[in-house]
Amino acid sequence: MSAPGIRVVLVDDQAMIRTGLAMIVDAQDDMRVVGEASDGFRALDIVGRTPCDVVLMDVRMPGLDGVAATRELLRRSPDGPRVLVLTTFDLDEHAFAALRAGASGFLLKDARAEDVLAAIRTVAAGDAVIAPSTTRRLLEHVAADLPSGLAGDGPIAALTERERAVMVEIAHGATNAEIAARLHLAEPTVKTHVGRILAKLGLRDRVHVVIRAYESGLVRRGGQRPPG
Repeated sequence: MSAPGIRVVLVDDQAMIRTGLAMIVDAQDDMRVVGEASDGFRALDIVGRTPCDVVLMDVRMPGLDGVAATRELLRRSPDGPRVLVLTTFDLDEHAFAALRAGASGFLLKDARAEDVLAAIRTVAAGDAVIAPSTTRRLLEHVAADLPSGLAGDGPIAALTERERAVMVEIAHGATNAEIAARLHLAEPTVKTHVGRILAKLGLRDRVHVVIRAYESGLVRRGGQRPPG
């Protein structure tokens, strides 16, 4: 018997979109659709009784929308399935709200089939699917609505000076190789710092590191560090 592969749940209020996504997913040898829902309430019900790895979640739906459904899903099961948000345009405040709620990234509804499949495989492996630089652009768009935190308060204060420097570089969209070059570190050392940042702050991936950097005030709008 072959392995079940990546189990995917599709959540969208438009049946045509669910059908199209199901055709793409089920045509792959390493993944399959195990459930479909037309709103957030049904999504929570299905995920609650159907083991799955990735949820493709429409961000705008009647009833319980994708943001609220993502927040509740991850509250019920913090180590449960990864959520990929589906949105119509990239500078979507609702998509950002879903990222803050714990989603591992977002996809445009007109994304190419190969991009959708690559995103599913990436989040199933435990990584984020949108570049931190893309997250930063979205953050710049909604920065006025972010709380004005203080970098010296809370969990951020537990980071070492070097870890803070790495976190700022991540917020600038830098890769591990670029961080290594800028901070004169070996790339494995950068990976170690990234892992410690994720662990200390209780974050899932680099996308959420970028969000936390802005929320805490470690990086301000325009990518600048706060004064002092």
